Amino acid sequence: MKKYFYLAVLLLGSWAAQAQKDNSQQYLLNQIDKKYQDYCQVARQIWGFAELGYQESKSSALLKETLQKSGFQIQSNAANIPTAFVASYGSGKPIIGILAEYDALPGLSQDSVPVQKPLKEGASGHGCGHNLFGTASVAAAIALKDWMIQTKQAGTIRLYGTPAEEGGGGKVFMARSGLFDDVDAILHWHPGTSNNASATTCLAVKSGLFRFYGKTAHAAAAPDRGRSALDGVEAMNYMVNLMREHVPEKSRIHYVITKGGLAANVVPDYAEVEYVVRHPDVEETEKIWDRVVEAAKGAAQGTGTRMEVEVQSGLFNLLPNETLSKVMDASLQKVGGVIYTPAEMEFATKLRESFEGKVAPLSEAATVQPFKMGYFPASTDVGDVSWLVPTAGLSTATWVPGTAAHTWQATAADGMSIGFKGMSNAAKIIALSGAQLFSNPAIIKQAKEELSKRRGAEFQYKPLIGFEMKPPLDFRKNAVVTK
Repeated sequence: MKKYFYLAVLLLGSWAAQAQKDNSQQYLLNQIDKKYQDYCQVARQIWGFAELGYQESKSSALLKETLQKSGFQIQSNAANIPTAFVASYGSGKPIIGILAEYDALPGLSQDSVPVQKPLKEGASGHGCGHNLFGTASVAAAIALKDWMIQTKQAGTIRLYGTPAEEGGGGKVFMARSGLFDDVDAILHWHPGTSNNASATTCLAVKSGLFRFYGKTAHAAAAPDRGRSALDGVEAMNYMVNLMREHVPEKSRIHYVITKGGLAANVVPDYAEVEYVVRHPDVEETEKIWDRVVEAAKGAAQGTGTRMEVEVQSGLFNLLPNETLSKVMDASLQKVGGVIYTPAEMEFATKLRESFEGKVAPLSEAATVQPFKMGYFPASTDVGDVSWLVPTAGLSTATWVPGTAAHTWQATAADGMSIGFKGMSNAAKIIALSGAQLFSNPAIIKQAKEELSKRRGAEFQYKPLIGFEMKPPLDFRKNAVVTK
């Protein structure tokens, strides 16, 4: 009898522990559901602000105000960036960080309707869903704060307001300044067309401007007295295009001539070209970039011009953390995908008329993708953070399946209920995952061990932008085009 008594006690204890865990998780979900309409309003306001990188004054202020009202301490002007901030609640270890983005893109103004209809021709718009990104991250941080109070959980929750992800590399400057040095784990997410928490990596990237200086002259009467800066740019482009045959297969090199002269009958004394170099490996990216610089030097020498190069951005590839990603995946499995109402189904069906080719079925929005080790051929400034702190992210179906990022179709969904539903799901998943990390120090220990193994014992963080470059606060100043 005594044996069965002890077994019953163990079972009851197990059931009680599971019930407590279920109640704790439900509490987090309820906290986000209770404030759903409030968060929709915040996301819609930021969608309307549509502020470009390093110009997100209103967006940043709104998120800070929302956090401050919920008891967070705010550090503004983080890393000497006016629109960057760190919001903190609690004290001591563990320290769990959540990333928030809120910058828009140039030229993607669009009403929240399923046909192309710019709110203002040439204006900016949230075609990558960062209005949802920032809001969901704030919602998750506030829910975790409330949960910490209810459960008397020790530790610190930090929300990092990170500007200018779209080309400005805001997180790199924040990482370089040491803002993540004491953090135990970082959680983030991104809007998308599906629900996926796989451990992924991506491309490292380095970019910059090559400026060529020559001499003006009358192009017909005295061409011998001129030295064409445009010739320098074109010679560089030709050599780099030849170089493509002799770089690793997964490399990506893109360029655009940003200035090429003012008149055809005047030999241009100034021209510039912007280059972007990518590769899955950081060191290989640096090597290819150095070869591009050498091509520019040769072009200047061959055309009798002078060349200067200005590095504008450099991002590490994402370092996946399978330990943390599996925690995120478990939370995603619990929350599930996005279920459309009849009105949302009508919106989605109409929007898809603008797509070309074969696209995923609408049912993908409600489906959770299987976990795997993945790769996507783009870049993000989360990469630098992931080499310093164990980091995991996910995507949720904020866009109609088949939508490409950085399009008017994405902007449309980001400003209405389809986007808001995916946003709410992301907040719940991050909150559940954060609670798991607070409650299970062993997971954090394992994630840190994985990070050390993946980056190697000799790793020392050296940002691709170097240690002297200042945040390019005006890099989007000429991005708005009016028609």
